Amino acid sequence: METRRLGRTGRDVGVVGLGAWQLGADWGSVDESDALAVLRSAVEGGVTFIDTADVYGDGRSERLVGQVLAAYDGLTVATKMGRRVEQVPENYTLANFRAWNDRSRQNLGVDTIDLVQLHCPPTPVYSNDEVFDALDTLVDEGRIAAYGVSVETCAEALTAIARPNVASVQIILNAFRLKPLDEVLPAAQAAGVGIIARVPLASGLLSGKYDEHTTFAADDHRTYNRHGEAFDVGETFSGVDFGTGLEAVRRLAPAVPAGVTMPQFALRWILDQPGVTVVIPGARNPTQVAANASAAALPPLTPAQQSTVRETYNTLLKPQIHHRW
Repeated sequence: METRRLGRTGRDVGVVGLGAWQLGADWGSVDESDALAVLRSAVEGGVTFIDTADVYGDGRSERLVGQVLAAYDGLTVATKMGRRVEQVPENYTLANFRAWNDRSRQNLGVDTIDLVQLHCPPTPVYSNDEVFDALDTLVDEGRIAAYGVSVETCAEALTAIARPNVASVQIILNAFRLKPLDEVLPAAQAAGVGIIARVPLASGLLSGKYDEHTTFAADDHRTYNRHGEAFDVGETFSGVDFGTGLEAVRRLAPAVPAGVTMPQFALRWILDQPGVTVVIPGARNPTQVAANASAAALPPLTPAQQSTVRETYNTLLKPQIHHRW
């Protein structure tokens, strides 16, 4: 698999990674044996970057990732912290960082975590010097090798990129979310900051498998967070109305080449964007893992295919979401 430098971490990672949110919670139940099968098949299929968080299944995802991390060499694991408490800037302190980090290191079974990201904190956190001084302290103490941020908005991303020691920015980027192309990706490239593209398939909408009759389990965020009831609505279907998303997929379908699936097309589109380091689709079984990883070997999309994505966004999606994130 093609590799790219993950910003200021100094590490090279495969361009298709694995997002491990699905293996923790909020996507319906996944039993442990299935979750471990996903992780193992990913690593054996060439994935070298795995992204998790301390709140995914209250640590379950981290513990599962830790089992695989102990069995394979050459992996880069990123986790996230900050969502275990009320989301007010006052909770982003060195003492809390150390406590959260202790828990994550225990879950992952490591002394030093490769990359720790603030997990979509309140916007004022990105402008707080003390927060980033605390993160520098974690690096100095050997608890983490590098730090980054996961953001909701492009404005938050740009504020973080300006910080001298931010290694990476994780942001929602997919064929339904084109705004980061305008300023965030160029700024990251100029600063040497890595870009981790999350929610790459718009919570499955870009799988092309859903229709107006599709339903999801009660414990799946695609049921309980469609209007932002539990967390930022942008995390579910990228903030796109479900019906609008279905129509967008139908408009994209004619641009998908023969022998390529809609998810592979969507992942390849992300990888073609200058400044992207790694994309982190989730998966529920080894078949999905293999299909996602194979997107890295596809040829770049043609200008006409890129144009179809842009036109679909501009005419159908941009009026609904561009101003929000």
